Amino acid sequence: MRELNMVSPGKFQWLDRPPPTLVSDTDAIVRPFIVGRCDGDQMPTSRTLLRALRFAQKARLLDPILREGFGPKPYTEPCAIGHECVAEVTAIGTGVTEAAVGDLVVVPYPVSCGQCDTCQRGLTSKCTTTRTDESGRQRTVSWYGHGPATGPYGGMASDLFRVPYANHMLTAVPDGLDPMRIAAASDNLSEAWRATVPHLRQRPGARVLVVGGLARAVGLYAAGIAVTHGSQVDYLDSDPERLLIAKSLGANAIKRPHLVTFPRPRPLYDVVVDASNLPAGIVHAIRATAPGGACVTPSYHFGLRTGLPMMYMTLNDINLYVGLNHPAHSLPEVLAWVNRHDFPAEKVTTHVASWDDAPSAYATRTTKLVLYRPPLNAE
Repeated sequence: MRELNMVSPGKFQWLDRPPPTLVSDTDAIVRPFIVGRCDGDQMPTSRTLLRALRFAQKARLLDPILREGFGPKPYTEPCAIGHECVAEVTAIGTGVTEAAVGDLVVVPYPVSCGQCDTCQRGLTSKCTTTRTDESGRQRTVSWYGHGPATGPYGGMASDLFRVPYANHMLTAVPDGLDPMRIAAASDNLSEAWRATVPHLRQRPGARVLVVGGLARAVGLYAAGIAVTHGSQVDYLDSDPERLLIAKSLGANAIKRPHLVTFPRPRPLYDVVVDASNLPAGIVHAIRATAPGGACVTPSYHFGLRTGLPMMYMTLNDINLYVGLNHPAHSLPEVLAWVNRHDFPAEKVTTHVASWDDAPSAYATRTTKLVLYRPPLNAE
């Protein structure tokens, strides 16, 4: 069986692995036929970025939670990669009642049990069961596709992989929904939904700003979701390709001169989504938020300090929302929403590559890469 691995920064290979087996009666084996490359995978796909990340962590310039969560050497080679997929179920344990062989499913990237206290509260990315290792110590996160420090689950860019707690972990693809439309539902698409829809429900007719940047696909999905929700949306970015995609999704595309350059915030917005991954970007997003508004940051800010304008937030009663995506909890609603609203998420996909070409394709510099092979029932 083949498993896609990062073997050195920016370089990927298929490695031979034993095929997965059912370890528990609540396990399932799935065959991914669509794999999306997450925005976060810019790190292992870029030799420069990953080496800079490792240097900065070694120099203690980053938040110590990164060392705790991803180990002293993030993405230790060989690192099984991939954490967004649509798959078909090929085997199930005797205790699996919510899925059957042949079903098309989305698998969330955080592994969770569905039964512990945090899972019951909807915080499935902080599942206490799956974050506890054999020694009884708790990992910071328990994820697919991020290296051994995040658990023994491997990556989703694999011919087959095992899914524990399958009754909870597998979400069926709704009838009639094109699987290519939800290639990123495991992470980027559900993250964008989390950053927009709950806040727009509380603020009908809200004016929305999306600050684009390094969280490329998340920002574009967020802009499109907000437009579909009926909002007037401005999308701010420096990248011509992303600006065109945002425009095709119905947003007003505003060009800024450079990735790290931000104009003076004007006007102010009821909901602002920071998809920049940049310290200057989050500061811009906060200062662009209207009094009483919501500023949501789904992007990752690694540094020890981000320079948040706390007094500005206090005097303007700004609500800053940070946190993890919990797709095992939200995926049924997300997929139903995409299906019901006919949301064209596939517009964000900029390159579809053959499954066999994954080693070279995964390092391609493009906004959203999707790997594809036909499902078994189509062959």
